[in-house]
Order: sequence, then structure tokens, then C-alpha cells
Amino acid sequence: HSAQQGRMLCAPRVWSDPGGPRVLRTMGILTLVLCGCSGQPASLPWDLPAISSWEHQGGLVFIHTESSLYSLPCSPIEMEVADPTYRWVQDRAAPRLFSVTKEGHLLFQHFQAGDSGKYSCTISYMKHRIPVSQTFHYSIFGYHVLGGLDTVLLFHSKLCEDEWTKRFLWGLQDKLRQVEIEQHCKLQLTATFCFPSLNNPSDEFIIQVHLEVSLFGPHWDEHCNSQDTETVTDCYRKTVQHNLGQVQLTLTRFFKEHKSFHVTGADIPSINFTNEFVGFLKTEQCSGGYGQTKQLQRCLDCCIVCPPGMFSPPKNGQCSPCPVGTYSLTYGVALCTPCKDGMITRVPGASSMMDCVKKERTKQAVSIVHRIPVLLLIILPALLATNFLFILSSCYWFYREYQISSPRASKTTESITRMETVTSFFRIPRQGPQAGPDAGPASDTSHLDTSASQGGDEEHIHGAASPAVTSNLATVTDETTPVLTLEDRKDTF
Repeated sequence: HSAQQGRMLCAPRVWSDPGGPRVLRTMGILTLVLCGCSGQPASLPWDLPAISSWEHQGGLVFIHTESSLYSLPCSPIEMEVADPTYRWVQDRAAPRLFSVTKEGHLLFQHFQAGDSGKYSCTISYMKHRIPVSQTFHYSIFGYHVLGGLDTVLLFHSKLCEDEWTKRFLWGLQDKLRQVEIEQHCKLQLTATFCFPSLNNPSDEFIIQVHLEVSLFGPHWDEHCNSQDTETVTDCYRKTVQHNLGQVQLTLTRFFKEHKSFHVTGADIPSINFTNEFVGFLKTEQCSGGYGQTKQLQRCLDCCIVCPPGMFSPPKNGQCSPCPVGTYSLTYGVALCTPCKDGMITRVPGASSMMDCVKKERTKQAVSIVHRIPVLLLIILPALLATNFLFILSSCYWFYREYQISSPRASKTTESITRMETVTSFFRIPRQGPQAGPDAGPASDTSHLDTSASQGGDEEHIHGAASPAVTSNLATVTDETTPVLTLEDRKDTF
């Protein structure tokens, strides 16, 4: 029994999971070493009990915009443990206080797009005197069903000045607050235009006011809180359709009761803004910062909040990456934030201010190089070398053709060729500078040369060979060569 007690003391139930606390693993190893040194039997590391810490992926959680109260449990399954403690954290830089129930449920009241993000809950408890912890990770997204009203209001007035128009709009917004409370909606004046009246253009003006009605006001979903997560979206749809009709009737009655609005000032005692027309248009568009991404399977046409790095202008319907030079840090951004002067992002979809870097001086040159295909960069040197060789060869052949086709060169070459042929045929002997009485053959030769060169070289003179020709004849004729006589010439012919 004492040995068994010693074994229990020296081999505590430590769960050595690689993802568990390092302190527990270290204590377990030290215990084994101490027990081994003391002679007590000890369990080997592979005999240690399993785990002291778990990591779970809780999946996606969708919470409707302006939900009156949403309770998110720490664990998706019911856990029966003694004296657990709960700790919720969110992956955002700014610290935030959470409302957590004693059961560990995280409470969201009037859920906003910015409340979306990644959340983690760690539940800690003791099991067999060993600390145990389990962490559950959630990705929370805001969403909303489709439905809203666009209202157009026309008022007649004697003035069309911004100062008096602003005073009138402030009074109108203040009176509409009672409608917001009664109908659990939000009324927002989005645009105002002023133009002359057609009946009396010089003395009367029309003030056109656009009023946007959102049905997701405070406590708009009170009777849907008890619904299950799988059926609560259907309750939201029915609530929106019911509230659309109620808000339209309430606004129509309101403007019948408030036909005229009076604005007073120091210079002008009173100005009336008289209501003449109220028009309604039912809309099914996404709010700013939301888009139809079809992530929520039970509501495929619902609008899901845009994550960091993306944006969606009002009534756009799709989330798009932030353009180059801008970024978005939070969920539900309608417009991205531009980088500081001299800074730019390298790619679209930046989700951090750290993605903004300084503009490079050679940015334009780099962008041009990146546009050129790599294949073209490989082929271009070969093409240039081929073109260079082609130009050199063309110049060489052109030079050769020019030499051959030159008139003077061709005539000179032809004359020399003919002279050499005649000289070799008749074997004319070399003569000195003075011709004797036997110079008859030379006289005949000069006659042949002259007849042979007719239409040729103009430098030859009849009756005598030129110095150049004489020099050539002297070079060709050899003294050892026998001289042909008249009989020989006859035999040859």
C-alpha cells in the first residue's frame, strides 16, 4: 500500500499534450527524474494521462444587426464541471469589456457591424486536482434581412437658403423621433434639393427631402428573441414585412397632421415650409458595409457584414476589396481609409495600416517591366541579334553588287580581259621603245587592239598602244617563246 502511495505521489496525473501548458509538462518530467533518483517506481512519459488543454473551432456565428439581446454560450455543448471560470477575448487591438453571465454566456445588446470579429472563450476547471482548460474559437458576423423604405417629401417655401433649410430639417428630424420610438425604426435625412417652383418661379421654391427608413431600430425584434437560431431568421423576415406597412401608415398620418413647419429667425419673423407630397418606395438593398456573400445557408439572400480589407457603399450589394492605396481595419466599412501622403499599398484588399508603404521612385518603371511578359524578355535579345546580322549581310551584298555593276569598273575589266586573250593568242613578242623596219606585226597588233576596244576604253589612240597596254604586253610575252612567222600564222588559220 505504501509502495502504491509512493507511486501515486511520484506519478501525478499530468496531461502532457503538446498544445497544453508548458509548466505542467515540465513538472511531470521533473517528477519522473526525482522519482527515478529516489528509487521509487515511476510511470514513463508515454504512460501519462492524455490532455490538460483542448482547442476547439466553434465555427461561424451570425448575429442580426440591432439584435436586442443575443446570448452566445462559451461551449456549444452542455458541460457539467465543478466551479468553472470563463474568460472571453477578442482579436482586436483596443481592449473591450464584455457582459458575461455566470453560466459563461457572452451577451450582445444592439449588435453593430463593428462587433463582428474573432472571439475566444476559455473555460477552466479542476479535474482530479489537475487544472484543465478548454478553449473555443468563434468567428462572429453581423447580418440583416432585406427590407426598407425610401421616402420623398416635397415642401413649398419662400426662401431657398442653406441656413433656413438646415433649421427646417433640424425641426423636422426632432418631430420624427416620436415615430422612431413608436415603430422601432430609424429615420435618416439623406439628401436635400432646392429649385424654383413651376407655378411661381420668382417668388416660390420647392424643397425636396429624401428620408431613408431603416426597420432595425431599438427593440425591433423583441418578440423574436425566444426563437431558435434555425427559425429566428423567418421571424425576422415576418417582422420586417409587418413593420414596413406600419411605418408607411404612420408617416402618412404624421405628415397629414404636420402640414406646415414654421422656422423663425432674427432677420425674418417666420418662414413656412408647407408639405405638398409624400411618396414611398419599398427597397430590398444592403446597408453600407454589408454584401450578399451567401455564407448564411438559412438565408441566402441576407446581407453579410464585409470583413477587414473589404468595403461596400450603401445600396451596393457586394463586398469589394479596398483599392490600392486604401485599407479597412474593421468589419462593416462603407468606404476604405486612404493611406497617408506618399504611402501606398502594394495590392488591393489591405486590412492593416502597416500595409501602407512608401511610394518607390521607380514605381512607374517597375510597373512597366512587370507588364512585359517573361517570354518576350527572353526572345527579345535573339530577335535583336538576328536583325543586326541581317543588316550586316544586306550591306555586304549591296557593296558587292555595287562594285560589279559600276560602269567604269566593268569597262576596264572587259578591256583588260580582251587584251590578255589577244596577246596570248598571237604570242606577241616584247619590243623595245624604238620600232625598226620589221615592226609590221606590231602595227597589225595595234590595229587589232584598236578594233577590239571599239566602244570600250576611250584612252586608246589609233595606230599606237597606250603605255598601260604596252606594259601589259611586255609582261605577258616571254623572250624564250618562239615567234610566229607569216607561214605559221597561215597554218594556224
